[in-house]
Amino acid sequence: MLKSMTGFGRHTLESDAGELLWELRSVNHRYLEITLRMPEELRALETSARERIGKHLGRGKVEATLKLRASRQSVQAVVLDDAALASVADALKQVRAVIPDAAAVDPIKVMQWPGVVAASEPAQDKLSGQVLAGLDAAIEDLVATRLREGEKTAAMLSERNQKIASLLSELKQHRPAVVEKQRAKLLSRLEELDIDHNEQRLEQELVYAAQRLDIDEELDRLAAHVSEFEKAMQRSGPIGRRLDFLMQEFNREANTIGSKASDIDTTGASVDIKVLIEQMREQVQNIE
Repeated sequence: MLKSMTGFGRHTLESDAGELLWELRSVNHRYLEITLRMPEELRALETSARERIGKHLGRGKVEATLKLRASRQSVQAVVLDDAALASVADALKQVRAVIPDAAAVDPIKVMQWPGVVAASEPAQDKLSGQVLAGLDAAIEDLVATRLREGEKTAAMLSERNQKIASLLSELKQHRPAVVEKQRAKLLSRLEELDIDHNEQRLEQELVYAAQRLDIDEELDRLAAHVSEFEKAMQRSGPIGRRLDFLMQEFNREANTIGSKASDIDTTGASVDIKVLIEQMREQVQNIE
């Protein structure tokens, strides 16, 4: 199923350490780029968090933020690392010796210094599991959002793809009349000149003129691209790059059709096709 690269995921989890809040935002990007913001004491989980996100997302620029709001119970259970606290205190004394009028240090900020607050291994293991469980739930929410956006985009792309198919069908039906009109126009001009001419040579020139204006191959190729585009949207996994390549092929054939147009109807249809292609191309840029 088609997925958008734009989405938002959020999950809140109550843990022994307090409230864990995960927020994930994603926008379109050429590759998968993950930016993580986590409390310093949980930085050890960064690799696991990246692996979990990469497992579910193929492309997009993802910003994942974890906020920890400490609970009263966690504050009451605080255990300080005496060695780390003494080290910070010594450092503060050195600072005060150089800057005697330095402002008093906030004890809460001292406690936030890495390593000052000690955590028991069992408590840390439990918190790590809760953090990753919360991330899994936030990823699930993000993926669901990207799928919903993808469904809307798929409907729009399919609608415009069908409009292009309809215009191609009209052009194909209209081509014999256009060629015949060009033939009659050339013969009429020749009669106006009122000069002798070689019939065989004239027929050859008419054939050459018809070949220069022939767009059957372009119409067939563009129709094939339209069919392939519809099939590609039914594939599983990331398909954005494939669709982007197809849009380049769409544009190439549409430009050739426009350059070979010899009547106002074909010119108008080629412009309409190019407008639809541009609308599709803009949306394809946001597909995973």
